[in-house]
Amino acid sequence: MRLQGLGLAFFLWAVASGSVLSQGVSNGAPKPVVLLAEITGVIGPATAHYAERAIEQARARQAEALIFRLDTPGGLLTSTREIIKAIIASPVPIIGFVAPSGAHAASAGTYILYATSIAAMSPGTNIGAATPVQVGGGGLPGLPSPDGGQDGKKPTTPTTTLETKVTNDAVALIRSLAELRGRNAEWAEKAVREAATLNTSQALQEHVIELIAADVDELLRAVNGRKVVIANKAHMLSTLGVEVERIEPDFVTKALGTLANPNVALVLMLIGIYGLIFELMNPGAILPGVIGAIALVLGLYALSELPLDYAGLALLVLGIVFMVAEAFMPSFGILGFGGVAAFVIGAAMLVNTDIPAYRVSYSVIAGTAAVSVAFLILLVGYLWRAQRRKAVSGTEQLIGSEAVVLNWEDGEGYVWAQGERWSARGDRQFASGQKLKIRRLDGLTLIVSAT
Repeated sequence: MRLQGLGLAFFLWAVASGSVLSQGVSNGAPKPVVLLAEITGVIGPATAHYAERAIEQARARQAEALIFRLDTPGGLLTSTREIIKAIIASPVPIIGFVAPSGAHAASAGTYILYATSIAAMSPGTNIGAATPVQVGGGGLPGLPSPDGGQDGKKPTTPTTTLETKVTNDAVALIRSLAELRGRNAEWAEKAVREAATLNTSQALQEHVIELIAADVDELLRAVNGRKVVIANKAHMLSTLGVEVERIEPDFVTKALGTLANPNVALVLMLIGIYGLIFELMNPGAILPGVIGAIALVLGLYALSELPLDYAGLALLVLGIVFMVAEAFMPSFGILGFGGVAAFVIGAAMLVNTDIPAYRVSYSVIAGTAAVSVAFLILLVGYLWRAQRRKAVSGTEQLIGSEAVVLNWEDGEGYVWAQGERWSARGDRQFASGQKLKIRRLDGLTLIVSAT
């Protein structure tokens, strides 16, 4: 009985231990999750940062998949390429989903959707119009107009060597993505060269997308069991019943979204310029210098995130130099107003893109120019008044002032001027107590005449 009791106790202990071990392993395993990131609006540096952060979070959490829900009119080519490279290198399957109904993946959105492991669209959405419209590499076009053109213009074939290079580069990119994901490469090229577009059903028929889904839940049911290739290895998606978590933009993403605006960058640079000017004109004030330095650094950082026209940037810097020089080497407006002209022209040329969201607003240019002109008018007026103002200290203040004769003999004598006794000379005889006018100084002798 004792042996049987010991055996039973050992059996119960083993079962309990196994249960605890099993529970521990279960608790230690990552809970299946699908992450959702929304790429909406114009694609720029902030969007690229957000997408890269979402992919990193999906990798760190070993997510079953990451969904990029797209609704974008396009954006900057540099930011789009960063997102595409991050998607291709992702160890987690990425699903591109154009949603909700009414959304579109135009221009840069088309490239991103082609880069994803699985492409899907909601009913009532569209894709396409991927023709590069900015020859400087600045960006990709937005939603096409009803006549099939971009921004109200009909698509045209490249007319210069540079335009041909940009178009061919875009074609090579989207064809390589189509071949990588097994999608329609011919239509992809057509979307670039002819700004072609497709609605949801057409995209499915043309093998541009794999699925149509009304919402995320339907999408997860549809992709369950599908095989995708990740890092040259086949992976089967298991998405039934998994929890979906939305990735919110962090502080850095929001800050980049604000700073990567050429209008904000221009205003920050102007604040920086005048902050430094006021600090240099009033050494020791500290506050204007601190604010100016921070604003200038933020403005320069914001500009570094944008596709710049370097001729515009050079004119902008030249205008700043001229305006600062006017404050310290007064030219009565020549340098200052020349600087304002260079600043305005440079600001208008600054960002090399046809995307409206990344163009400098003419109202902002006019506002900054008006502030600069007002500052210069005040500065020049102050200098003009200072030039004409009568001296109030030193020997110069004596010129033109009155003097009273103390004693006088043979064309010279002593006078009382500005509370002091001075030697004086004149061209005639003066009587004691007579008021004279000081004409000039000859050393320490006043040259006087009758008033």
